[in-house]
Amino acid sequence: MYVKRGQDEALWRDALFVRRAVFIDEQGVSEEEEIDAFEQQCVHFVVYDDEKPIAAGRFRTIDDVGKIERICVLPAYRGRGIGKLIMEAIEQYASQHVKKVKLNAQTHAEPFYKQLGYETVSDVFLDAGIPHVTMVKTIHMRS
Repeated sequence: MYVKRGQDEALWRDALFVRRAVFIDEQGVSEEEEIDAFEQQCVHFVVYDDEKPIAAGRFRTIDDVGKIERICVLPAYRGRGIGKLIMEAIEQYASQHVKKVKLNAQTHAEPFYKQLGYETVSDVFLDAGIPHVTMVKTIHMRS
């Protein structure tokens, strides 16, 4: 398994393949909410098993803070450390650009992000009808 990142059309389509399966098909998020106006501004990350996209996420910078979004792993690949793999790739990239990252985690995933060093900084709120919390982490910026 390996991670690719970029902003090209083919990588974005692979990311959307995973995001559709997880967020739209599995969790019932509408396509209008899932695919938003920020797609072209983001750096997309995709984990591949051979040539098959199996996990995805994206990164963008907002006011000197990195925003990690749309982290997802196909159901058949969960529990194998792939979520950690994609988060490490995103954080490594982020460390070249920002000192702090944040994300809005679904509440069921909050323990996963806490294990990676994230701290919850909000009360529970609904996003696409799903309970979330905002979490932050300071990372060591690399030049």
